[in-house]
Amino acid sequence: MELTNRRKDHKNWRWIALNAALASTVVVTACSSGGGAPANTSEGNAAAGTDGGTAATPAAEEKPFELSIMTVLHTPELPSDKVLDVIEEKTNTKLNINWVPNAVYEEKVLSSMATDSMPQAIYVGNIAIYNNFKSSLRAGQFWEIGPYLDQFPYLKNLDPVVLKNSAVDGKIYGLYQATPLSRQGVIYRKDWADKLGLKAPETIDDLYAMMKAFAEQDPDGDGQKNTIGLADRSDLVYGAFKTTSSYFGTPNNWGELDGELRPEFMFPAYMDTMNFFRKLFQEGLINHDFPVTSKPDHEALFKTGKAGTFIGCICAAPGYQRDMEKTIPGVKLDVANRIKGPNGEVGVWSVPGYGNMVLFPKSSIKNEEELKKVLSFFDQLMNPEIYNLLNYGIEGDHYEIVNGQAKGFTEEEKVAARDRDVRPLLSLRIGGPETVDGLVGYEETELHKKTNAAMADNNNILITDPAAAYDSPTRDQMGVQLQQIITDATYKYILGDIDEAGFQSAIDKWLKDGGQKIVEEINEQHRVAGNS
Repeated sequence: MELTNRRKDHKNWRWIALNAALASTVVVTACSSGGGAPANTSEGNAAAGTDGGTAATPAAEEKPFELSIMTVLHTPELPSDKVLDVIEEKTNTKLNINWVPNAVYEEKVLSSMATDSMPQAIYVGNIAIYNNFKSSLRAGQFWEIGPYLDQFPYLKNLDPVVLKNSAVDGKIYGLYQATPLSRQGVIYRKDWADKLGLKAPETIDDLYAMMKAFAEQDPDGDGQKNTIGLADRSDLVYGAFKTTSSYFGTPNNWGELDGELRPEFMFPAYMDTMNFFRKLFQEGLINHDFPVTSKPDHEALFKTGKAGTFIGCICAAPGYQRDMEKTIPGVKLDVANRIKGPNGEVGVWSVPGYGNMVLFPKSSIKNEEELKKVLSFFDQLMNPEIYNLLNYGIEGDHYEIVNGQAKGFTEEEKVAARDRDVRPLLSLRIGGPETVDGLVGYEETELHKKTNAAMADNNNILITDPAAAYDSPTRDQMGVQLQQIITDATYKYILGDIDEAGFQSAIDKWLKDGGQKIVEEINEQHRVAGNS
């Protein structure tokens, strides 16, 4: 399903829902739930009214540049035109944005590729989807933009390390959305923990004991056994599995063994993680249908008081607290980021500095002149004035400046306005606080401060992917199908449908069907890089 805006005139949005039934299932992404102003640690303090050195408002006589974009919708509703109108005016652009709900975004992106019906700019959604584009990038179907970046005052500030991590064969094709290296951790019901006499979890055993108590000791006090320890969903990466796997010491995607890189699922710690989840499932401590649970239902389990822990992006904690206070008296959330594994070590998986990319199809951008016009618009998205609009909205309407920081208004109607006008626009951002001298989000509560501190502390315990900069043509071509073999086997093992021998059979099939070639391609680059 997709939701598309059409403009009959510059001031009038026409929204068309192509599948309204699916629209009702879309909810806010966890990482956009933190009170409307995303947490960051930038020291930038640019005022909302500055233009950052390059005029944000083009000459009035110039005809607006028409630009088509496809991006992901992480909120229940489409954005209003309030902030978008301002951005259009300041960039002299007429935008045609195709908003596609997160639940069906990968399907829509891949369909657009297959049917050659892409807009001038397409956000790929996440790293996994981006990997599916690499064969098309190598085939010359998208513009290589690296040679142009230095021509733009803001795009040239993008981090060269992150650009290198996202490059394909050393060539830069996309503009990235910066992502903190790791936002992963545990969100838990501190009010329940206090009631049951539980301390903050410090080890994987503490975490298990907390989940068991939350499921068996009536933490909500209603006299019924109707709570579970952990809410999870059908996502082995951004759900609870990969973060928990870090606690057991699993490598991040690839790990080194006897001088050779191997996939994470070949390490004993991956099996330890599956055994942990198998135990949770067998004891009823996790939602029994988690292999098919959607992200909206996952969040709802936690936010409605059915589950006591949520493992994933702790950036969501302040927003969850705010939302839950409306219906659950006395609710109190807390976060933990340092969970010791069986060997007493702490670590958490990290991303290569970006979470989304925007690419520029040659089928939609016919020549270099048009490409430069498109890049000029994205350059302005990094102008502090426009960047602040995308992040916080309009000063006086959506936020105020307190101690040099953007503080979102807390009145219910103004929160609703920010959710409607601003939160969907986070999907359009380029760069991040390290590359844009924009406003810093106000830390409204102690939980907000603790969450930011925990995410910053994760930088001290990162488990990096040693193969992040390596390419594998076989993986680009067959990676999705091959990964499905491991995903299916992981869930089957957790549910008790197969044993260790059955999981090893899945690994053998992965190797036979193309995985061995991927291992060889990755390790050849590893050797060339001087790691043999």
